[in-house]
Amino acid sequence: MSYSRPPPRIEGMVSLKVDNLTYRTTPEDLRRVFERCGEVGDIYIPRDRFTRESRGFAFVRFYDKRDAEDALDAMDGRMLDGRELRVQMARYGRPTSPYRRRRRSSSKPNVLQTKHVIYISTLLMLLGIKKFNCQTI
Repeated sequence: MSYSRPPPRIEGMVSLKVDNLTYRTTPEDLRRVFERCGEVGDIYIPRDRFTRESRGFAFVRFYDKRDAEDALDAMDGRMLDGRELRVQMARYGRPTSPYRRRRRSSSKPNVLQTKHVIYISTLLMLLGIKKFNCQTI
């Protein structure tokens, strides 16, 4: 499976959010059960950024709104891989930019910087240096 493929053209598709998936559920598993309700256009299982494991939910997109509604009625509460699926209409679309990371404010130090300042100031105090400028560290 390639993680670098771009998202398909999703204009006009209707998306369902499927919750309570096992971590081993694959897009093929979901396609197999959801295709019974109509033509599936896309299946997306979000993954953890660091471990690449499933986050336990997915989005299943249908070309036709009636198919999505039929799937919602048929699949909500159904068992898959020993779990009871929770299916609902997705509230929000896929983010427009895949790189929506928050930028850290440069004026606010992070935890590691703060720990370094505390360590250095403790070390300087033990060495008998009473005044120093944090900006030069």
